[in-house]
Amino acid sequence: MAIATPYTDKTDEQKAICEMVHQFADEQIIPNAEHYDHEDEFPEPIVEQMKELGLFGVTIPEEFGGMGLDLTTYAMIVEELSRGWISISGIVNTHFIGSYLLMKFGTDEQKQTYLPKMATGEMRAAFSLSEPELGSDVAAIKTSAKKLPDGDAYEINGTKMWVTNGLLSSLVFVLVRTDPEAEPKHRGLTCFIAEKEPGAAENSGEWAGFNVPPKIKKMGYKGVESTELVFDGYRCPADRILGGEEAGLNRGFPQMMDALELGRVNVASRGVGLAQRALELALKYSQERRAFGKPISQHQAIQFKLADMATQVEAARLLTMRAARLKDAGERSDIEAGMAKLFASEAARLCAEECLRIHGGYGYSKEYEIERIYRDAPLLLIGEGTSEIQRMVIGRKLLERHKI
Repeated sequence: MAIATPYTDKTDEQKAICEMVHQFADEQIIPNAEHYDHEDEFPEPIVEQMKELGLFGVTIPEEFGGMGLDLTTYAMIVEELSRGWISISGIVNTHFIGSYLLMKFGTDEQKQTYLPKMATGEMRAAFSLSEPELGSDVAAIKTSAKKLPDGDAYEINGTKMWVTNGLLSSLVFVLVRTDPEAEPKHRGLTCFIAEKEPGAAENSGEWAGFNVPPKIKKMGYKGVESTELVFDGYRCPADRILGGEEAGLNRGFPQMMDALELGRVNVASRGVGLAQRALELALKYSQERRAFGKPISQHQAIQFKLADMATQVEAARLLTMRAARLKDAGERSDIEAGMAKLFASEAARLCAEECLRIHGGYGYSKEYEIERIYRDAPLLLIGEGTSEIQRMVIGRKLLERHKI
């Protein structure tokens, strides 16, 4: 009888790519992360190397200059990058979601215009849902777009919040309200492809009215900027509605929800990578540090912590790979992506805390890597929907799938 190949197995191509990114993280990311984290400085030299490795075009089809790889392989890459530093993976994650939106919903003209430059990293993307007065309640979006009298463009007004890569991106996939009378409210939302000058706080000329206030100061997740976006009379051509005006107007909500399934796999992969690194540090330190005449790894209390951490990492990885493979197969993965994001982000928090406990007082010192990881982990509990939102989504979707 044939033995089924475990779905955790990697192809030769996946192994080679993961080994390359693992080495890149060991040699370029981990040794420099402390500096960029401390200075809250964008890691430009690392990003340039990521461009050379083709990491901005991992899932973009070869016809547009990308690698044409699947979500599963991308999730493996994100895990390896996040094992180095989750801020590095954040730089490619929003970019990846933007390219996915273009590949699935964009017009041929939109794909030809943007994807080749996105594949090389020449143009980097961000996407924006949240606003200052709302977080997970996407249907309550207030930022609006009204069609101008000439009929060729829309004027966008409003403020967006918590935009990763908000300053340095060239494109922002922004969800705004185009039909204030729509019921239910989520049917009145449209996704625009908003262009701007990367790095410019105030845009002028054709991008006038698109401004980026100073980046938000955060506890962790430093190096990569998180910003507000202020639209004040920003003129966006009608042909920059995702999918075109005819097909894309008031269709932004399902487009973005589709992309969020990938976003949740993204965050889950980041959780796995962070938890994996915390486990590695705990295993190393516990065998070097001695207390009561022997390495602390020989104390049962520490072994229990290591056992729990390793189990959490492995379970989180399995859930993440399952969600990614279902999406690649074209099957529904809303529940699975929510489960992966929920479990992996909580696993990252647990492993970071247990690693810090194993390090004792040294874990609280900035001289040890775990201090940065401990500050970074809470982001994963919030980004792409909080753990509480994930539980709501999972519960509701379960009842939909198993309705009696």
